[in-house]
Amino acid sequence: MLPTLLIILWALVMIALERRFPYQRQPFLRREFWTDLFWFSTVFSVLMGFLAARFIIPAIDQVTGWSATRGIREWPLWSQVLVSLLTHDLFIYLFHRAMHVNRYLWRLHEAHHSTPDVDWIGGSRGHVFENLITGTAELAPIVLFMSPEVAAIKSVIDACWGMWIHANIDWDMGKLKYVINGPYMHRWHHAREVHDVNFATKFSFWDWLLGTAYLPDRKPESYGLDVDWPQNIVVQQAFAFRRFQPKAVLRPRGPEEAARLHRGDPEFVGPAEAYRRRMQPEVVEPRQQERSIAA
Repeated sequence: MLPTLLIILWALVMIALERRFPYQRQPFLRREFWTDLFWFSTVFSVLMGFLAARFIIPAIDQVTGWSATRGIREWPLWSQVLVSLLTHDLFIYLFHRAMHVNRYLWRLHEAHHSTPDVDWIGGSRGHVFENLITGTAELAPIVLFMSPEVAAIKSVIDACWGMWIHANIDWDMGKLKYVINGPYMHRWHHAREVHDVNFATKFSFWDWLLGTAYLPDRKPESYGLDVDWPQNIVVQQAFAFRRFQPKAVLRPRGPEEAARLHRGDPEFVGPAEAYRRRMQPEVVEPRQQERSIAA
């Protein structure tokens, strides 16, 4: 009960800060808001946790027998939480990076990038298979090697941190941005104009140390995907298995190419302008529209 209450209170704080200090102007009840709140934040989150705890982790333990070991259960609780935070965050960084490189894994991850309005609740969206993989990777070491209290503490930290890094809040965090991830860096991860930057979830130093950090002195132009994302929750999950098609435009990948785009490199500026024209809806002049109707 307490973890749920803390998560709800944190959500209210995020909403208040978004309204007071918006990074960009965007609607509160935006498209698919209720889908994110009900299906992704609640139903899928609980379901994936249940499947991991009830079936997958016991199967792992049956093969390995790891739960019979002491693990680090006798360590102070704070140190167990710290180990879980660091190890899982490194795994998420590496797996996240792989999902952006491997086209099959990207199909599972693209649901997370599908919202054109990045906000406190938008970070909850994702494909059920991706959530099952990342959830198992986090929960299995806790169940097999750590105290059960770690799971409850981590659930609150994960939920609150996910809301924080996706929040539409205008705060660059100063020097903290080199250690802790926040909205400024993660919104560039969701930007449509660049790819493959800022993979970290909790600790931004993974990006700074491993060469994937990108934080220019400007704001992203837009967010979301290049495809027409379906609105139906069932179709969204099945959409990952559609036929592959070649990419339509050259897109900057990684911090170096992103910097070249923003410096005005023609190799990337030309395709970027063509992409903007393609993504903008066609504007029909009133007289032309009248002639079309009359015809």
